[in-house]
Amino acid sequence: MQRTVLWIMLPVLLIVAVMVAFLANDPLRSLTGAVPPIEELTVERTLLDENGIALRVRAGGSEPMNIAQVQVDGAYWAFRQTPPGALERLATAWIRIPYPWVEGETHHLTLLTPSGITFDHTIEVAVTTPTADARTLRTFGLVGLFVGVVPVALGMLFYPALRAGGTRAFQFALALTTGLLAYLLVDTLDEALALAGDAAPGFQGEISVWLVVALTFAVLMGVGRRHGKTLAGVQLATALALGIGLHNLGEGLAVGSAFATGSVALGSFLVLGFTLHNLTEGIGIVAPMLKQRPPLWVFAALAALAGLPAVVGIWVGSYAFSPYWAALAFAVGAGAILQVIIEVGALLVRDARSAGQPWFSGIALSGVGAGAMAMYATALLVQV
Repeated sequence: MQRTVLWIMLPVLLIVAVMVAFLANDPLRSLTGAVPPIEELTVERTLLDENGIALRVRAGGSEPMNIAQVQVDGAYWAFRQTPPGALERLATAWIRIPYPWVEGETHHLTLLTPSGITFDHTIEVAVTTPTADARTLRTFGLVGLFVGVVPVALGMLFYPALRAGGTRAFQFALALTTGLLAYLLVDTLDEALALAGDAAPGFQGEISVWLVVALTFAVLMGVGRRHGKTLAGVQLATALALGIGLHNLGEGLAVGSAFATGSVALGSFLVLGFTLHNLTEGIGIVAPMLKQRPPLWVFAALAALAGLPAVVGIWVGSYAFSPYWAALAFAVGAGAILQVIIEVGALLVRDARSAGQPWFSGIALSGVGAGAMAMYATALLVQV
């Protein structure tokens, strides 16, 4: 055992020694001495209140960088930086500007470094950032219930009708679930990669997204099939609710951030649009249980598992939104959805074979198409 540890530590120590020697001698000094440092700055959060505008920025350059001047709508303004001084790589600071912003107007900000590099940020619609008081939390919580729990619960009400339809209805419901999950997978990945592009470049957001998707998928597949069996019935419905819940968490983060920054118009119409959009999620969750009769509390628990993360997401998105962490939340949801697609597809194939039918039938094709088209059509109502 000791010899094994020795043979592990020896190459590690040699690698560290080579790296230290390379950095100490810096053989590339003659090539890079006259090259100006790379400067990157990302605005991660914007706050507007009676004191003006506050920006949380993150540095991403090769060297510590300073913010020398700030422009708002073309005019230079005094600002206060917390903490003061140069920003190290991936360090954050708050830039507070006592600017008399105007409700509902668009404001353009430019941050300048001593080297003359500029970084632009636009506030599309200026509104007061919500404060974490009881009334606001209650309002956002109610929005989360209508976005997440209510549509899932309403969709579950189709369970008796689907159960009465027999084998063909069961296969169609599974195929419908596969179609809506396929749409959710593409949509979730698109959201994750878009948010990763808004994060600080130093985080390598897009690579992080793909790694988290793969890791989540592998872990959930390993846990789900640890006994060598594919999921079915209530177990598969639970996995479905978990995957949809993780997607709704990311969706809630986006909705909460949009409400907080005033980039959402027709708020009540948007909430109703989400309710309609997420109805099919409830149908998908109950589809694997059509050959069972679970107690009522199982339906309630599944609705909570799938819907309540939207409430948490809206709360967090309204007060502490971060593009990078939101991207990773969507990535976890994508990995979970991919795992559920595999399990639902496996159940569909098993059921078709047990009935002596080809799994790729007209029923399966129409169900997959109907699920994807229903999600696409209702998604037109929920653009944020």
